[in-house]
Amino acid sequence: MVGQAVKGVVLDDSVLFLNSNGDNPNHSLRPATDALLRHLRYSMFRTGISSRLDSSDYVQGDGACENLGRICISKLEELPLSICRLNRKAADCSPIVVGYTMKPSRELDFAKRGAFPLYPTDNGLIFLPLTFDLPLSSQLPEVDMILHKATDEILYVELSNSSDLSNKITYSSRMQELQRHIEVHPDLCVLDPLNNIRPVLDRLETQQILLRLEALKSEGCIIRGPYFLKVDNFNEAILVQKLSEAKLTLPCIVKPQVACGVSDAHKMAIIFDVEDLKNLDVPLPAIIQEYVDHSSTLYKFYVLGEKIFHAVKKSTPNISTLTNLNQGVGPLIFDSLKSLPIVNESQQHLEGKSSDKKNKNINIELVQNSANWLQSVLDLSIFGFDVVVEDKSGDHVIVDVNYLPSFKEVPDDIAIPAFWEAIKNKYENFKKASP
Repeated sequence: MVGQAVKGVVLDDSVLFLNSNGDNPNHSLRPATDALLRHLRYSMFRTGISSRLDSSDYVQGDGACENLGRICISKLEELPLSICRLNRKAADCSPIVVGYTMKPSRELDFAKRGAFPLYPTDNGLIFLPLTFDLPLSSQLPEVDMILHKATDEILYVELSNSSDLSNKITYSSRMQELQRHIEVHPDLCVLDPLNNIRPVLDRLETQQILLRLEALKSEGCIIRGPYFLKVDNFNEAILVQKLSEAKLTLPCIVKPQVACGVSDAHKMAIIFDVEDLKNLDVPLPAIIQEYVDHSSTLYKFYVLGEKIFHAVKKSTPNISTLTNLNQGVGPLIFDSLKSLPIVNESQQHLEGKSSDKKNKNINIELVQNSANWLQSVLDLSIFGFDVVVEDKSGDHVIVDVNYLPSFKEVPDDIAIPAFWEAIKNKYENFKKASP
């Protein structure tokens, strides 16, 4: 009803199904139906489907509909936008509408945890899924802020002989359209601007930023990035010399320079011998990175605005275990999103007993200080990074940094309110800084 908050929706089956009639029992969902029902379900909307609504009840024309207390839409995809408008109008406060875009699987992961409600959150946010099946010009006037995972929309990254990613990232046409709108509407808050996420798309630039971490110390404990070397050719004649100059000893881990957004960005290899580099099936240019013995323990840190959380996960084994697992058969190639080479519980127990570990506990204060420093350098509101503690030295080594992680290791009742708070704080700070 017009002027009231939307708490539930009843949908006639004719708008959800193709061939919905008594003569044809083989119904199939319309293309937009599945996504719509997910949005309603995970926004906790009471949703019903009816096959008894009489089409004569519907009145065409916006004016006529509103006079009867109804909102008429011409496409199913318009329903979330209509709900957003009604709930914004009905709210006691002035809610901030956050238009968001990311790939469906990522959106579903967030939505299942209640992160994207279509009704106001406790701190006054409404989340509107932006759809490219409708003109952005009809959606963005309703939006106060953009939340994106732009890396989901990268088509190509051209590095060639330059390490500079500026103007070399090709986004999808729909992301380019959104980018153009943002450029001509400087009053629209974006979490986070595309320029700010570029450093974490490039593993070389990330490593160069991490080099500056060593100034941060705590009671003799060092936090740093791993030793590394950028290579454009695995068959380079003086590569062994370059590895030595970069303080790298084998085994090492080899990663593409492009960190995300393209299909082979997570194709990696652990090399045990210089011969393993010859014709290695990892995209170039690449980063050869120090492999840190860390007793198979990885600390995942998440920065959500002013809040910092962490979780502990099982990780790849120490060098001795890796060498035994590999048995000299060449490089160990894997996709870091799918199949990390990890140890079983008995192997991890043996590693814990045999490792010469100087400091078994992570220095949380040191890492939190580093998180704050990274946030100021990167100018990102929401990001994550992985830390391992080197067994012998106790050095804390940041081995990866990423933008808008899922932070699903943090309990939802803690993470989601912190997520909303980070978004609202970003908006309020943006408005304060605006002329």
